[in-house]
Amino acid sequence: MSRRRRAEKREIEPDPIYGSRLIAKFINKIMLSGKKSVSRRIVYDALEKFASRVKSENPIEAFERAIENAQPSLEVKSRRIGGATYQVPVEISPSRRLSMAMRWIINYSRAKPGRAMDEALASELSDCFNNQGTTIKKKEDTHKMAEANRAFAHYKW
Repeated sequence: MSRRRRAEKREIEPDPIYGSRLIAKFINKIMLSGKKSVSRRIVYDALEKFASRVKSENPIEAFERAIENAQPSLEVKSRRIGGATYQVPVEISPSRRLSMAMRWIINYSRAKPGRAMDEALASELSDCFNNQGTTIKKKEDTHKMAEANRAFAHYKW
């Protein structure tokens, strides 16, 4: 039994406009160098553009669906057994799924050249909403890797 105390997750405050904790978490992930007002403006502008692109009157539901489409369910973890390293497929916890989906969306939005961040973020979210684009490809590649290494699933512990 571990003698360490486990870290407790802090509850974050919901965002001021939509009252959603998911959007507040997304704003925090976008934030660089502590500039929360800049990240809020980026996210809110991107949500407006995204809602108009997918023709949704409720941008929060569309955002949640886009995030849900981007979340992976399996990944591979390296396990060293008897001198050999195996890629063992494991299921992902819900908090890690959400974190991975947000990270992928943000990273692929930042990687789009020649666009403002809110425009790139809106296009990436609309791609996730429609189950296409680079974030969905990353999710499918992660699932393919787990499926290819399914033979080593008995090493999971």
